[in-house]
Amino acid sequence: MDMIAVYLDRRADLGTSGGSHVQRGATFALQSRREERKLPSTMMIRIIQTGSVEGRRQVVSLRETLRRATLTADGDRAADVKTIVHEIIEDVEARGDAAVAEITSRLDKTEITPETLRVPQERIDEAHHTADGDFLALARRAAANIREYQESIRLRPPSPLKRGGRKLGLRYTPVDRVGIYVPGGRALYPSTVLMTVVPAQVAGVGELAITSPPTTKGDVNPLALALASELGVTEVYRVGGAQAIAALGIGTAVIKRVDKIVGPGNAFVAEAKRQLFGRVGIDSIAGPSEVLVLADQTARADHLAADMLAQVEHDPGSAVLVTPSQALADQVANQLAAQTPELDRAEAARACLEAYSAIIVTKDLNEACEVANDFAPEHLQIITGDDEAALKKIRNAGAIFLGPDTPVPLGDYYAGPSHVLPTGGTAKFFGPLSCNDFLKASSVVRYDAASLAEDAQDVADFAVREGLTAHAKTVKIRKKKK
Repeated sequence: MDMIAVYLDRRADLGTSGGSHVQRGATFALQSRREERKLPSTMMIRIIQTGSVEGRRQVVSLRETLRRATLTADGDRAADVKTIVHEIIEDVEARGDAAVAEITSRLDKTEITPETLRVPQERIDEAHHTADGDFLALARRAAANIREYQESIRLRPPSPLKRGGRKLGLRYTPVDRVGIYVPGGRALYPSTVLMTVVPAQVAGVGELAITSPPTTKGDVNPLALALASELGVTEVYRVGGAQAIAALGIGTAVIKRVDKIVGPGNAFVAEAKRQLFGRVGIDSIAGPSEVLVLADQTARADHLAADMLAQVEHDPGSAVLVTPSQALADQVANQLAAQTPELDRAEAARACLEAYSAIIVTKDLNEACEVANDFAPEHLQIITGDDEAALKKIRNAGAIFLGPDTPVPLGDYYAGPSHVLPTGGTAKFFGPLSCNDFLKASSVVRYDAASLAEDAQDVADFAVREGLTAHAKTVKIRKKKK
């Protein structure tokens, strides 16, 4: 418990991060940049040429920095994060709701007891009743777009394969119970409620439980409560951080165990999901927000700079432009210098541009596409003279935005696909959260007696060769005449 005590004493605000446009509060693992060439003070982003050995080394260095971004938060060492989360999970498993309430109270500087972990239904209803009407109307439009898209991509079982008296099929059934983590802390992103709840509902999930860090007054942010009510979710808990993931994954007297946990969170949330994976399903283990823009000379520099700044303002966030045009690279660098001071989060954006971002100049667009595939970014924007041709060369990306009129915020809030996305190169094996992540497949096999008789000897031969004679007998016994 010593590590937990230190953690609680020194951390007043974890922020959020992980797998959506939400990432804020986790920090990248810094790497020394002394060997990289210095830029004029007016520039805030490196321009890397892939034509040199040093340039290629810098590209690899940046890629590896982004891939390690999930490991630390607010200066904590990765080992500390793992140890603290392990102790929190053990504490929740041993003491249940008492541990969850105690850790939450100290961390969020509020007073939570086991009896007040769950938000009363009347408070959820009140939040909806007092919510701004224009906001609810906007949320309904966004939810309708998300629902329509998710329904359009929902997996349907194929027609059964029939071979004589054999019928081989597949069925999909929804996960019974899902826990949804909605970040809080320094900022709230109510869009996360829409982007997680609606896909689960389209899949047909029967029970949904939302957890979100309480404010200092002990309440879950009213916007999140209003959206929960709007979507018909009645189970909401005042708890965040690793203790929320532990409660959902293990189960307590108040918080019933779930079968799967989804939603973005800080490095402690991500680590808790990592440690509990196997005992409970998860969506992915994600880190800070990132965009890679693939563009050629046909793109507008001011648009590209704005697109990059939209990601780095998350603090932390990463923005990488990959282009075969040196002229465009220089123009975008100048535009970044001009536009950054205009941002509300100018200092944070500048720091992220300097530390975690770059403009990479390649020999041609083919090489640019390969760089993009290697980075496997969370968000990939393609703005070229032939976007469809470039798209055919892309294999790895969480969400792809085609053309000059498709900025990433369309996907963050409104278009339809979920903004919960793989980061840090994990788009090589993870995809965006969707209704299909809440479905599980079961194979269905039916034989008639004649087909069993035809296949029985082959099955028995396999079983005997593996030394499993009971396997052989259960097939052969059915061949005997009644």
